[in-house]
Amino acid sequence: MPAEERLTELPALPDTPGYAHAVAVSGRLAFVSGQVAVDAGGCVVGVDDLAAQTRQALSNLHHVISRFGADWSDVVKFTWFVLDVSDVQTIRDVRDEILRPALGEVHNPASTLVQVAALFGPEYLVEVEAVVAIPEQASDV
Repeated sequence: MPAEERLTELPALPDTPGYAHAVAVSGRLAFVSGQVAVDAGGCVVGVDDLAAQTRQALSNLHHVISRFGADWSDVVKFTWFVLDVSDVQTIRDVRDEILRPALGEVHNPASTLVQVAALFGPEYLVEVEAVVAIPEQASDV
């Protein structure tokens, strides 16, 4: 697996709430564009529901990374864009609900969360992008 090391504990820094400070990788990387809560038909999923929108955005992201033969354990960095940073626990809860089965006890990827004034459309509450270490055994895309 190309995600070789997850740096989670450093004496000079506080423990992280469920993510790695850094992840070292080898091999090819994919930089995945931000995903929002839209279904295959282009309809917004979970209007006014951050948990539903987070699930859909992560589902969309998973469809993209699967095309590279990757899974959640290959994601090395998330960047989250939200309208209201005070709702971060909802995002963490959904993230863990989806990633925990794939990661087990391994820390979540490195992560950044940014509060923004607006997203692509006024109905969107969250957007997530990722950097993915493509598994060596994955076929060429």
